Amino acid sequence: MPKSLFRRITKKFFIITNIILAVLFLLGCYGGWFNPKYFWPLGLLTLASFYLLGLLLLFVLFWLFVKARWSLISVITILLAYKPITTIIPFRFSTGFAKQKQDSNLRIMSWNVEHFDILEHKTHPEKKQQMLDLIKDFQPDIATFQEMVGSDNVAKAINYIPDIMEQAVFTDYNYSYNPKLDFDGQHHFGIITFSKYPIINKKTMSYYPNDYNSIFQYTDIVKGADTFRVFNIHLQSLKFTVTNLEYIEKPTITDDEDLKKSRSLISKLKKGFLKRKIQSERIKEEMDKSPYPVIVCGDFNDVPNSYAYNTIGKGIQNAFAEKGSGIGRTYSGISPTLRIDNIFLDYKFEVKQFTRISKKLSDHFPVITDAAIIK
Repeated sequence: MPKSLFRRITKKFFIITNIILAVLFLLGCYGGWFNPKYFWPLGLLTLASFYLLGLLLLFVLFWLFVKARWSLISVITILLAYKPITTIIPFRFSTGFAKQKQDSNLRIMSWNVEHFDILEHKTHPEKKQQMLDLIKDFQPDIATFQEMVGSDNVAKAINYIPDIMEQAVFTDYNYSYNPKLDFDGQHHFGIITFSKYPIINKKTMSYYPNDYNSIFQYTDIVKGADTFRVFNIHLQSLKFTVTNLEYIEKPTITDDEDLKKSRSLISKLKKGFLKRKIQSERIKEEMDKSPYPVIVCGDFNDVPNSYAYNTIGKGIQNAFAEKGSGIGRTYSGISPTLRIDNIFLDYKFEVKQFTRISKKLSDHFPVITDAAIIK
C-alpha cells in the first residue's frame, strides 16, 4: 500500500474516532436532560464522561503534533460542554476549610455511615468512636446520615441514638425506617437527621415497595428567626455483588461466563437509572411544596451530570460546585471519579466553604459545608 494512501486512511480513522468520542462525550455531559425511561443507555455515558474528557484531551495533544487544526474537534466539544464540566470538576484551587465556624453560619454534614460500624463493632469497637470523634471535631449544626443502623427504643443497644446524640452534642433527631425491615431485634436501618436547633416538624415519605431506597424524609428546623426544611435522601443503590465488582475491575468478553457478567452489570445499572428517575421526581415534587428554603443532603448513587442530580438540583445550588475543588470523590470504591454524595441549598443561602473529609471510616467520605442565610 502506498504511503500516501496509508496516511490518508489513518488520518480519516483518527478524525472519525475523535468525532465519535466528541459526540459520546456531549451525550454524557448532557445525559441528565433526557428521560431515563426512554434513554437509559445515556446513563452509561454520564458515568463515562470523565474518562471521555481525558481521551479528548489526549486527542488535542495528538493533533497538535500531527495537524493542529484538527484539535479544534476536541476544543470546540469541550467548550460546548463547559457548564457540565465545571459541575463535575470546578476550575478552582482548594481554598481550605476553617474548622472554627462563625456563629452566624450554619454547618451541615452529610455522610453515608455504612451501618455506623455495627458489623465490625466486636472486632473493631474503636472505629465507632473514631466516627463520633470526627463528628465532634467538626461540630455540625445539622448532620444527615444514610445507611444508619441505630436504636431509638432499646437503651442497651450498641447504637442507642440518645447516646450518640449526647456524644455528638445534638439536641434532637428525625429517624426514618421501615420497622418491618429492621436490621436486627434491637436496631433499625434507615436515614437520620440530627440537629442542634429546634425541630418543629418531621415527616417520612414512603412509597411502594416501602424498602430503604423508596423512603426519604424532611425535617423543619428553626435557627433564630429563620426556618428551613432539610431533606435527607438515599437514592437507589446498584447492589453490586462481589462478582460484579471483580468484573468492573477486570472487564473482559472472552466466553459465555463473561457475557453473563456483563449483562448482569448492565441490567443493574439500567434498573438503578430507572428507579432513581422515579425517586428523584418524587423528592423534587415534595421540595417544590416546601414553604421554607430547602437543603437537600444525601447519597444520590449517581454522578453530577445524571438525570437524578439535575432533577433534584434544578433551581438550587450545589455546595461542592460553589466552593469545592478537584474531582471531589465521595465513594471510596470502584472508581476515583464517583462524587455521589451531595449537599444542595436554596439560593437564599450563601455557601461560605465546603470540604470532603478523606478519612476512610465508611465506604463513603463525609461532606461538610458552611452556609449563611441571606437577609
